[in-house]
Amino acid sequence: MSDLFNTRAAEQEEHHWLSVSDLMAGLMVVFLFIAIALMRNTLEEQRKVKEIAVAYQETQVAIYDALIGEFEKDLETWNAHIDRDTLTFTFNSPDILFEQGKEAINWRYRKLLSDFFPRYITVLDRFNKEIDEVRIEGHTSSVWNRHVSASDAYFLNMQLSQGRTRNVLEYVYGLDEVAPYQKWLKAHVAAVGFSSSRPIVNDQGNEDGRASRRVTFRVITNAEIKIKQILETVQ
Repeated sequence: MSDLFNTRAAEQEEHHWLSVSDLMAGLMVVFLFIAIALMRNTLEEQRKVKEIAVAYQETQVAIYDALIGEFEKDLETWNAHIDRDTLTFTFNSPDILFEQGKEAINWRYRKLLSDFFPRYITVLDRFNKEIDEVRIEGHTSSVWNRHVSASDAYFLNMQLSQGRTRNVLEYVYGLDEVAPYQKWLKAHVAAVGFSSSRPIVNDQGNEDGRASRRVTFRVITNAEIKIKQILETVQ
């Protein structure tokens, strides 16, 4: 009797361990499938980012080449340049743009904008599906005058830079040649004032006050937004 009991107990113990073993094997398979699925998702996200990055680079190059093709002969006359990496079109002569400390566009800048902007928006129209936003960005030096603090100067310059870009947008929006693009401008063009937050510095690391006073036109493509969305999803 004792031998029979021991045999049954051993069989039950063996059956128990076989069940646990089967359970562990099943869990291992489940974890394996989860790992494979996560790996596939990661690879898929990496593929998407790579495709968008390639498209982004190709779009950047195409827009840059188109802008250079249109404005290359004017850049020296206007003292302007186009940054290949950021698609930023910068006018570097603040005296031509605005009177010092004033928001109103002077007559020389009006004449320049009347020539520049209709051609600019015509070039960008060829890429309107790839463009998320065009920013008219205003920048100032960090100084105001000797009678205000650095903090007061920052906010006074903020008001100045915002007023200038708003006036630029209002002026170019009202140009007759731009009328066909007004709906697109409303949806995609923004006027932004950065005050002195992004100064131009020289080789010694000191602010170049004159160079810091500038107005830029920057193109932001859809690819930048899509890449950020994918990265946020992955994180």
